[in-house]
Amino acid sequence: MWDYHKKLMYPVRIAKPDPAMAKLIMTQLGGPDGELGAATRYLSQRFAQPYAQGKAILTDIGTEELAHTEMIGAIVYQLTRCLTPEQIKKSGFDAYFVDHTTGIYPQSAGGVPFSAESLQSTGDAIADLFEDMAAEQKARLSYDNLLRLIDDPDVRDPIKFLREREIVHFQRFGEALRDVQENLDSKNYYAYNPSFDTCCTKKKT
Repeated sequence: MWDYHKKLMYPVRIAKPDPAMAKLIMTQLGGPDGELGAATRYLSQRFAQPYAQGKAILTDIGTEELAHTEMIGAIVYQLTRCLTPEQIKKSGFDAYFVDHTTGIYPQSAGGVPFSAESLQSTGDAIADLFEDMAAEQKARLSYDNLLRLIDDPDVRDPIKFLREREIVHFQRFGEALRDVQENLDSKNYYAYNPSFDTCCTKKKT
């Protein structure tokens, strides 16, 4: 189903370690709006999408999010390589180090481990696509916040690439939502579609 190229989607070459920054960037791997959650969400939702375009978009973007987890992992790894005990303690990386050394573990910047509780797959095309668009905007905001805190151009460069991809994903999910809305059998403001909910709307006999 996939053609895997054994290289990062965008190069990551960071010269200067910075474990404090690694702790913050880690949220884009395992945080509430991170790439691992996005990949899990989209690749789960794709099965219930009623139209081929939406299914294809969810598959494409969900797969790309897996490539983004590789990039975030590479960024965090390069920011934490060859650390001295003094650097670990001074940067506040010591709590993470005790649990994981410098391995890549999906968690938020606050240290909360990744959980699928932060995402949803409802089987309702409209509900899922609105959530997906919101997820991309929140991820874009997280990258904006990171860029406000990062000065190192080696780190900023791949982060800016990832931010741009969130914008593209938002637009593509908008296309998928438009396709669903154009196929509704009930034209209305709230995009409610009776045929999606026949088991809930048919009269009791």
